[in-house]
Amino acid sequence: GWKDAINTTIINFNNEKMQITWAARELFPSENVSFSYTFDEGKHKIWKPCPTYLLDQDYNSGCLFKTEGPTLAISIRNSNGSEELFSKRLKSDFYIKPNRPENVTFFWKEDTVTVSCNKPERAVKCLRLELQYKSKFDKDWQSRTSKCCSVGEQGFDPRKCYSFRVRLKRLVPYCNVVNYSSDWEAETFWMNGTLLDSCDDGIKSQSHTVIILSCLLVVLLMTLILLILLCKWQRLQKSVMPAIPDPKYIFADLFNDHNGNFQEWIDKTDHAVVQTNLEYEEPESIIEAESQQEDENSDKQGPREKIFTFSGAAENNDPKAAQIACLMPTSNTIASFAGFQILMNDDMYVML
Repeated sequence: GWKDAINTTIINFNNEKMQITWAARELFPSENVSFSYTFDEGKHKIWKPCPTYLLDQDYNSGCLFKTEGPTLAISIRNSNGSEELFSKRLKSDFYIKPNRPENVTFFWKEDTVTVSCNKPERAVKCLRLELQYKSKFDKDWQSRTSKCCSVGEQGFDPRKCYSFRVRLKRLVPYCNVVNYSSDWEAETFWMNGTLLDSCDDGIKSQSHTVIILSCLLVVLLMTLILLILLCKWQRLQKSVMPAIPDPKYIFADLFNDHNGNFQEWIDKTDHAVVQTNLEYEEPESIIEAESQQEDENSDKQGPREKIFTFSGAAENNDPKAAQIACLMPTSNTIASFAGFQILMNDDMYVML
């Protein structure tokens, strides 16, 4: 009974090669066993020795041979083949492990991906195509399984990079007694329908874009802050230190026409004012002497004083009378106009 209890691993690679392994060191620690097999049925079986042994520390631990039929019988014997240590009959079709899917293609349409591959030559009904995918933001693989040989999935974000892998599976228990699947096809990387060498490329491009946009935003914010501070500083400077007006803008003719020569400018300005006042003086403006008295004592005390009254123009508050009175540089004079009196002594004029 212990012969049937020996644990063996049986794999039929795409119904092309058989691989049977056992725990040699645990099951047969004292001797190196031999292996034989046959695909014949009935009494007249022809046993074949193992063409290729698998070794574990120089001990036979398995056998690799060609698949020749659906029914298989195996036998493990001692080193000289005189005693059978283990035997078993099985259906080789129930231990099939399919090959990887061939010619895998990806078809993208908006957020939907359809993956397909070539149909195998045998047992297509027993096969399923499994698709697994994940983005850099996912910890685990997402899985989707469909009939061979096309599978589709939707909901993909075009801004993310995804890793894809596919494989073929055998249905259990209808076709296999063991849940065997093919090896994974080479992993591919896609982003918005574009094949990439790695998802790191997409992340780098996105990170570069984010860095550039962040730098531009920082520069704009700094510029805005500097402009605001500059405006506030100008306002503060004006309130604390008011600007002194430039005289060259107030007296433009002094600097432009006379190159800053004040005496030349004032002489020309006085002459122009006198001429203007004389041209537009009203006939009613009559200068009358209110008081002309010579006092012998006044000669001793100082220069003579004259008092003039500007009728008409003075009563009408005409500034021309004031200009005429102010431009008389001779002796001390008192001029009265518009209710004001002007005392003129040589070059000094005082309005009373």
